[in-house]
Amino acid sequence: MDVIHSWSAPRSLSTSLMYSFAQRDDTEVLDEPLYAYFLKVTGAKRPYRDAVLSNMECDGNKVVKDIIFGPGEKKFRYCKHMAKQHLPGLTDELMKRGKHFILIRNPIEILPSFDEHVPSSFLELGLGDLVSLYSELSRLGKPPPVIDAADLRTDPEATLHGLCEDLGIPFQSTMLKWEAGAKPYDGIWAPWWYESIHKSTCFTPPRKYPLPFPLSLYELLEQSLPLYNMLRSHSRRTLPLPKIPIPANEKLLAWVGDELLPRESAKVSVFDSVVQGGDAVWEGLRVYTGKILKLEDHLDRLFDSAKALAFSSVPTREEIKDAIFKTLISNGMFDNVHIRLTLTRGKKVSSGMTPALNLYGCTLIVLPEWKPPVYDNAKGIMLVTATTRRNSPNNLDSKIHHNNLLNNILAKIEGNNAKADDAIMLDKDGYVAETNATNIFLVKKGRVMTPHADFCLPGVTRAAVIELVLKENLVFEERRISLSEFHTADEVWTTGTMGELTPVTKIDGRLIGSGHVGPITLRLQDAYRKLTEESGVPIPTYQTT
Repeated sequence: MDVIHSWSAPRSLSTSLMYSFAQRDDTEVLDEPLYAYFLKVTGAKRPYRDAVLSNMECDGNKVVKDIIFGPGEKKFRYCKHMAKQHLPGLTDELMKRGKHFILIRNPIEILPSFDEHVPSSFLELGLGDLVSLYSELSRLGKPPPVIDAADLRTDPEATLHGLCEDLGIPFQSTMLKWEAGAKPYDGIWAPWWYESIHKSTCFTPPRKYPLPFPLSLYELLEQSLPLYNMLRSHSRRTLPLPKIPIPANEKLLAWVGDELLPRESAKVSVFDSVVQGGDAVWEGLRVYTGKILKLEDHLDRLFDSAKALAFSSVPTREEIKDAIFKTLISNGMFDNVHIRLTLTRGKKVSSGMTPALNLYGCTLIVLPEWKPPVYDNAKGIMLVTATTRRNSPNNLDSKIHHNNLLNNILAKIEGNNAKADDAIMLDKDGYVAETNATNIFLVKKGRVMTPHADFCLPGVTRAAVIELVLKENLVFEERRISLSEFHTADEVWTTGTMGELTPVTKIDGRLIGSGHVGPITLRLQDAYRKLTEESGVPIPTYQTT
């Protein structure tokens, strides 16, 4: 006989699931066989305590040996367990034998009705025990399937199909319904807990509207919700999660506020200004062989942007650098890495526009990712011209490197719709400003030109490339440039930290030059490559040998 162990917290549809498995023609069920052992060891008070202790085996290891793994008449034995009943002193056989799975439910749904018979507490809720069970089973090489009660109620057939598949047993359609009323295999405690389930005949859809949440349990919710979310991240989902472009980025640490957090825990408050109004400034940084290129230049611009937006309680330069270094070192990221550095105005005490509500200080975010240049710098990219015009300094000065990027995003959508790599944005007078993501240069008859930084961000990479142009003794000009001049250019490239120096071979369907990467572009790409090798701020602890 194979034993199926179901581990859950109270009020998680565990009894409904037991009834579901009891409908199978190959399965017998046990309702919390370790309950008496739990009551005896912990001394927990229950209105039915004496009846349980008198009628059930209290020796936990005898329960495991003689009842859970004892002889039976059917192919499977389904054991419904509460996670808190797995106590020290039980034989290791309980975890090593059988098929285990974990049933979870959001504590915000459990807690409103939890203390009808038992006072609410972190220990009684048992989510900590569920996490421990998941860890122990994973250590044994048996990471258990996790199902969520919400999925069970929303789509019981698909959820049960998936669970049966994970357990290696065939699904039976009889699992979807049962007769109303008490069952002969119900535990002694059924009159106290099972009144509503005895009225049911199937997994019922979730409530349209929740019960009011008791504020007296708010702290308990705060304690337990992260554990639920951790287990939820391992649950089987009907729809697969999107694939992360670079799998190595699935497990990374990001800096938020004043601490490092795992990817899925790296979040800001809904009261943060970046959520409330895109009220933040940012920089993109690149790491090359243990050094951060142009770090001081990027920090200069970050502080200038924060000052222009009148941020207060801004972290110091050394504090920001320290957070960057700690984040990179903790991730072991020393090369081929892009960092999204964000400084928000911070969390508000209440939602609203006024910065007078920002009383917590700024929020610093350091998000590193393994990320090579995002464009094809060998063959080049294609651009189209967007109808969306670049912001004028009359409205929102692009010299402030702010997070309110809708102007750029609208242009990028036009580029995506045209199957282009990016989109050129014009200023209010019809001259080229930049692309939705980068600065832009052209070459005509040996002269290198780029638009004035009046309607665009004066990029750090742009400035570095201008220096390289001058070092290469090329003729350079910064002026207003019309779109037709880009259409008829000999060479075009874009610059940005995310993509470095990227050739453009086609604009609005017109080939640029020969349609291949031009000689001056190649020359400057080589010069830029040398710059990344020879300069940058070293990351502490990085060793080249």
